[in-house]
Amino acid sequence: MQSASEQSEAAEQPAPPARPEPPEHDYPDHWEADVVLRDGGTARIRPITADDAERLVSFYEQVSDESKYYRFFAPYPRLSAKDVHRFTHHDFVDRVGLAATVGGEFIATVRYDRIDGRGLPASAPADEAEVAFLVQDAHQGRGVASALLEHIAAVARERDIRRFAAEVLPANTKMIKVFTDAGYTQKRSFEDGSVRLHLDLEPTDRSLAVQRAREQRAEARSVQRLLTPRSVAVVGAGRAPGGVGRTVLRNLLGAGYTGRVYAVNAALGASDGAVEFDGVPAHPSIGAIGEPVDLAIVAVPAERVPEAVADCGEHGVQGLVVLSAGYAESGAAGRERQRQLVRQARSYGMRIIGPNAFGIINTTPDVRLNASLAPQMPAAGRIGLFTQSGAIGIALLAGLHRRGAGLSSFISAGNRADVSGNDFLQHWYDDPGTDVVLLYLESIGNPRKFTRLARRTAAVKPVVVVKGARHSGSAPPGHRVPVTRIPHGTVSALLRQAGVIRVDTVTELVDAGLLLAAQPLPAGPRVAILGNSESLGLLTYDACLTEGLRPLRPLDLTTAADPADFRDALAAALADETSDAVVVNAIPWVGENGATEFGDGEVLAASLREAVASAPAPTKPVVVVHVEMGGLAEALAVATSTRPASRGRGATTGGPGVRATGAPTGTTPGTQPPSSTPAPSSTGTPSGPGADPSGPGPAQALQVPSEEAAPSSPAPPATIPAYPAAERAVRALAEAVRYGQWRRQAAEPGRVPEYEDIDEAGAAALIERVLGHDGADPRGVTLDTAQAGELLARYGIEVLPTLPAPTPDAAVAAAGRLGYPVALKTTAPHLRHRPDLGGVRLDLASEEQLRTAYAELTEVLGKPEELQPVVQAMVPRGVDTVVRSAIDPAVGAVLSFGLSGAASELLGDTAHRLVPATDRDVAELVRSLRTAPLLFGWRGSAPVDTPALEEVLLRVSRLVDDHPEVVAVSLEPVVVAPRGLSVLGATVRLAPPPPRTDLGPRSLPSY
Repeated sequence: MQSASEQSEAAEQPAPPARPEPPEHDYPDHWEADVVLRDGGTARIRPITADDAERLVSFYEQVSDESKYYRFFAPYPRLSAKDVHRFTHHDFVDRVGLAATVGGEFIATVRYDRIDGRGLPASAPADEAEVAFLVQDAHQGRGVASALLEHIAAVARERDIRRFAAEVLPANTKMIKVFTDAGYTQKRSFEDGSVRLHLDLEPTDRSLAVQRAREQRAEARSVQRLLTPRSVAVVGAGRAPGGVGRTVLRNLLGAGYTGRVYAVNAALGASDGAVEFDGVPAHPSIGAIGEPVDLAIVAVPAERVPEAVADCGEHGVQGLVVLSAGYAESGAAGRERQRQLVRQARSYGMRIIGPNAFGIINTTPDVRLNASLAPQMPAAGRIGLFTQSGAIGIALLAGLHRRGAGLSSFISAGNRADVSGNDFLQHWYDDPGTDVVLLYLESIGNPRKFTRLARRTAAVKPVVVVKGARHSGSAPPGHRVPVTRIPHGTVSALLRQAGVIRVDTVTELVDAGLLLAAQPLPAGPRVAILGNSESLGLLTYDACLTEGLRPLRPLDLTTAADPADFRDALAAALADETSDAVVVNAIPWVGENGATEFGDGEVLAASLREAVASAPAPTKPVVVVHVEMGGLAEALAVATSTRPASRGRGATTGGPGVRATGAPTGTTPGTQPPSSTPAPSSTGTPSGPGADPSGPGPAQALQVPSEEAAPSSPAPPATIPAYPAAERAVRALAEAVRYGQWRRQAAEPGRVPEYEDIDEAGAAALIERVLGHDGADPRGVTLDTAQAGELLARYGIEVLPTLPAPTPDAAVAAAGRLGYPVALKTTAPHLRHRPDLGGVRLDLASEEQLRTAYAELTEVLGKPEELQPVVQAMVPRGVDTVVRSAIDPAVGAVLSFGLSGAASELLGDTAHRLVPATDRDVAELVRSLRTAPLLFGWRGSAPVDTPALEEVLLRVSRLVDDHPEVVAVSLEPVVVAPRGLSVLGATVRLAPPPPRTDLGPRSLPSY
């Protein structure tokens, strides 16, 4: 594919007149970006400069003759000096070239040339450009051209180019597919033996969907490469036992890792001969291994990490887990060291977990990777766990292990300089081996993206988040994140809008995870309570009411109840259509001789399992609250990893490294004996022989087969989560209820209404007039009353006019224009929206009353010039509310709603939703306040016009979504009457829009 001038040169026709040398422009370093490619590797995209001549020639020499033919439409074995000059000299406006690089070398290029209507070179205002690509054959199929198209299109839009034209040979189907699959509006024609394509570069819903789908596949694949390596090298394994490197090596072997394992120690020399550490071949470098290495665990001092990274990059390592400390968590020098680490690794196409990481674990039986400092391999299961803290990671692993929960994968990312929770959300979204996602986060690097990914993932599986550093106002050392100005409660509300289950403690994280991984989602809030303790039943009942559930009257089985009574009562509750969930309370029962029975927990567990198994279908969650019931929790806690998948091939042995097909006989601590029960693979591939994580014991004997299981496959066990306190069990259940409700609503999402009376163009012109004139404050401007009213009117929001009243006579004149009765209000900043301070007089029906009120205000509160009084017509009485929207640099535009008044402010009774809000969002927004009953006829008052209120909220949402320059809107008060509403005051602030990191071409966070 080529431009007209390139075709003429290829055909050896006389060259067109030389184009003038492009003028000098500053190098656009903001066009540089790191991207994840389709296979999970990374590449760097950057502008091509005059210094790239040798790289371009070397790149071209490695391209096949066929690819050169497709590029130039003729045999073109080498580039002339003139070609090299033209392809490396750009003005970054009318002529732009970008290169994708790995290891500093070109792997693909793209360029555009601005053209006029005749296809000849042009400058602005021409808004069309001819585009051409060339991808090295060894890198075709990796999605390089698609990534380059996204970036060159963004550059073109920045330079006011609106369309691309491309000419492609019909046989070049790969390049045609790059254009047709991009999702842009396009036209295609066949001219003179070639395909002519025209692409409109304005992003469309389809182009954005294509971009995000490619992002998901690429980032998920990059994580999968880290979790499923065929070979692992531990860089920094010491000669003597102990130390971080040898610990990780021992943990790898103890877990029964099925791939090849190598040790690397730079101190080894030729005189050492063949050396083994713990039976693993040891080498002085990655290069000395002589075999491919997929994953390197780096455990050397920080000052030696660059050497290790270079060794890995030059020998094809795909990913790094950097355990080394001494980076951004240690201060300014460490922050610079961390930046250099990320840049260096990405230059080789590698991704990093860490630095200062605890490690990663994949329990899939055909992988069994424990590349971490955790001495014990977790049981295999259906929970994916991500933490940013190693200490919290240890606590969570221990807590889940005690409760019998299994993991599909575990990641403790440390400073998460590269791979973050967003990447693992991409992976877990369609990972068939993960049913529940648990995240411990201390910071969110890209909140917009996190919210988008969490919403999509939560639509198919639960996402539970606990966030540390909620109230410190700063990110933990080592974390690069935008600073948010919104309070913690607002962040929680926005996460819940995205379907995230937001909890406050790691204990609640485990509690919710256990229930969600083991039980079906409840269909509603109705809870049946049964047990052998009336007091415990009442505590459970109260806890349900506190959490907003609808408990039924507790069924007291009395302390004389035996396991059979529990079984029958639970079976009846599961069959009862008046409940959606069941809480079973159990305390030690008293035997015939009066002695307390503590040892029958296993028997009770078996009875409860029998009841669950007898249910026609597992549609209701069951949780158990136990007090001093010996063995009950352990018997109920059957690790979720025993939920089997279809059988598949086992791992094969071979290769020069050490490969383990299961845990060694005579297991070391943290290893498991092999089992014939396969577990699902986190990669979606058939799983082979693995290890049974639950080990011997009564829990194994208590597995209950499911009637729906295929005869050829063992059945999943009836795992029932147990809790030592009613409040913990009910809180976890309530989160499941709310999440189930969100899932049902997400299946039928709301819509953003279209209003025919909205004048988007008129609003844009007003904003441009305010911000575009000379002397406009670059930090933004607050509109005056008239301008704010005009802008809001463009979106169908009418603000009741106010007339200034600097003197009593002016107040009387204003009332004459508006008509009595009127209100007299102060607008001084310290009195604004504070009727409790006496700055408002209402229902003034005559001139006499108005003058009296004016005199009282000025006598008590201050002079007129201080009070800035205004007169406004009276409106029908109703409920005073506040509607606001603001743009936060971390989370974007937020729509907020609350009732007006000091009480609501003191209680923090304000609800929030992300913009753009749907009709369902605003309906929930209005009803989510604790004071919402005041809107719906509380204590016999008349219900107000909530549909009109919801419409105003939707119109404000549209305004700030359509015009990002509108950085703040405040409507206060909005008086909602039984019929209609009135907006009595409005403040609007405009500013240059903050950059949007979620709408541009795919890229990794910059360093």
